[in-house]
Amino acid sequence: MAELFQFELVSPERQLLSEQVSEVVVPGTEGEFGVLKDHALFMSTITPGILKVRRDGDSWDEYFVRGGFADVAAGGLTVLAEQAVPVGEISREQLDQAIKNAEEDVADAKDDATKQRAENTLAQLKDVVEALNKA
Repeated sequence: MAELFQFELVSPERQLLSEQVSEVVVPGTEGEFGVLKDHALFMSTITPGILKVRRDGDSWDEYFVRGGFADVAAGGLTVLAEQAVPVGEISREQLDQAIKNAEEDVADAKDDATKQRAENTLAQLKDVVEALNKA
C-alpha cells in the first residue's frame, strides 16, 4: 500500500481537490515530474498539460492545467493553477466550437486590447487541444 500525502489543486474558480493521494504527476516547465510522499521540497512553474493524480490504487484522475505553479512542501503538494479542469468535463465539440468563436472574436476585434484578449483566449484553447492530444 502506497504512503499517502496531502494534495491541493486550486484554480481561481474553485478548489478542485483537497485530499490524501499516493502520487501526482505535474506538467512542469522544465519537464513532467512525479511527486510521492516525502518528496524533496521545491517549487516549479507549470506548463499547459495534463496533471495526473493517483489516489490509493491503480486508477488515475486527469486534469487539464494551465499557468501557475506547484509547491512541494513538508505538508504535501499544492498546485495553484490559472486554469484547471477535469479532463472528463472537456468535450471535443465544445472545444472546437469555442476555438471557432475565439477565431471570429480575433477577426472582429475593433481595438488592440480586445484583439489581445481574444488572441489569449484562442491560445489557451489551443493549449487544451494540444494537451489532450498528448494525453
